[in-house]
Amino acid sequence: MLQPGRSLGSFRPVSGSCYRAGVAVNTLAPARGGSTSEPGSITARWLGRIEYREAHALQRRLAAERADDRIGDQLLLLEHPPVLTLGRNADPGHVLATPDQLHARGIEVVQVERGGEVTYHGPGQLVGYPILALSRRGLLIRPLVRALEAALVATCAAHGVAAARRDGHPGCWCDPDGSDPRKIGALGLRVERGVTYHGIALNVTVDLADFALIDPCGMPGVTSTSIAAELGDHAARPSTASVERAAGIFAHALADELGATLDGI
Repeated sequence: MLQPGRSLGSFRPVSGSCYRAGVAVNTLAPARGGSTSEPGSITARWLGRIEYREAHALQRRLAAERADDRIGDQLLLLEHPPVLTLGRNADPGHVLATPDQLHARGIEVVQVERGGEVTYHGPGQLVGYPILALSRRGLLIRPLVRALEAALVATCAAHGVAAARRDGHPGCWCDPDGSDPRKIGALGLRVERGVTYHGIALNVTVDLADFALIDPCGMPGVTSTSIAAELGDHAARPSTASVERAAGIFAHALADELGATLDGI
């Protein structure tokens, strides 16, 4: 069982792992496991482009309301303006740009309570925040991580891109076992009072040059890719419409993986 304030131990430390000490989940309190599944519905909402701090505040409010059983499970789908986020124990040395360079480009650095190292969010990238009461679904954290990874893989496949999970490196990868594994999707969760928030990011038409600002997920030299790049469309510009399309595919794929019905999208 997870101890209060500890991270998911099933992801063992791996050199160059996407998350420090293999962390995919950071938890404030033990997630209660149930023996009876109550799939119910998930209400998915497309929010368009929204500032990171605004979305973070919304997540925290909804997570508290879900823990109090005032609302059902939620899935927020959106994209952010350019922003760098650091996990609670992240090494700021993985931010390669100087503060002046970031300021000149209008890119804020925000430290948050999730597990993991530095990530980049920006236009053309799908961000999904699942706010789920784990015990209500009889769901443990590891199966949720696998479901999120499977939904990322399914979303890539629906666009004609082959991707897969990569052992020891939570998220979604192209050619994960090849000579040049390319990271197309990131994953990092937080669990408080048995409710998840934070979530996933999938590169759809994002400007990959922006990943040069960081060591993505604390992995120097990692190759970041996108659906557009994998399809050979290197001239693609970040597109909110492309992200919205991917959001719908991801929402249905995640609901299928969790055996849940989907409302709202």
